[in-house]
Amino acid sequence: MVGALVGVLDEAALTAFDLAISVNGSLVRRSLGSSWDTPFEAADPVREFSWRKDGHGFAGWYYSATVRDHVGYESWLERDRLILLDRDPHVAAIVSQPFWLHWHDGIRKRRHAPDYFVRLSDGRARIVDVRAEDEMDEATQEAFDATRHACRAVGWEFEWAGRPEPVFMANVRWLSRYRRARCGRPAVVADRLLEVFREPMGLWDGAGLVGDRLQVLPVLFHLLWSGALKTDLVGGLMETDSLVWTEGNTWAA
Repeated sequence: MVGALVGVLDEAALTAFDLAISVNGSLVRRSLGSSWDTPFEAADPVREFSWRKDGHGFAGWYYSATVRDHVGYESWLERDRLILLDRDPHVAAIVSQPFWLHWHDGIRKRRHAPDYFVRLSDGRARIVDVRAEDEMDEATQEAFDATRHACRAVGWEFEWAGRPEPVFMANVRWLSRYRRARCGRPAVVADRLLEVFREPMGLWDGAGLVGDRLQVLPVLFHLLWSGALKTDLVGGLMETDSLVWTEGNTWAA
């Protein structure tokens, strides 16, 4: 029943919506207009992560190389979105369940805790809600519509994230094992890999030109994770003969 809010001016939305934020373990509720500039990247989740034994969800903690801390999720789909956010060079911070958004839909009081608050490197904010398209119901769609409206009122981006392309996601999941900065060392190996792959060649062959593959491959995978090296992550699962090239190579364009 978000229809009652559709025609509301953005200025009015600043008071039509409230945010409940966790402060020292207690929820503090204020209007959207007086709390939108809270540094949510430092906020605690407003509720515990939960999942049902007989459901599709699965709660857990993902270690984010971006924030150097664990970020919670409540499903494999949310975990996959976390991995993609962690790999995005424009993302500076990620927080799960950052606040409760409260509003009245014209019939009853409603509330929704978005899945993620994302701070971008240029200072912009993005709210991300994760749900597969075939699992959307009316109540969820209404909650997402209300969240989008609240975001628009304060200049935040809103993203509804569904299922990622499966082959791409499988490859990025593999690369995420090498997301930590230590996998990119020693620097001399990273520099040599960037030099070798200026001419596109197979992953296995290029690693062998640099040195002992047991030492070289973790660095190579870290560079693929960071985007310094490129390969086709969509056309098929990575193999030893997958073509790899250095980012910015004119051949890749």
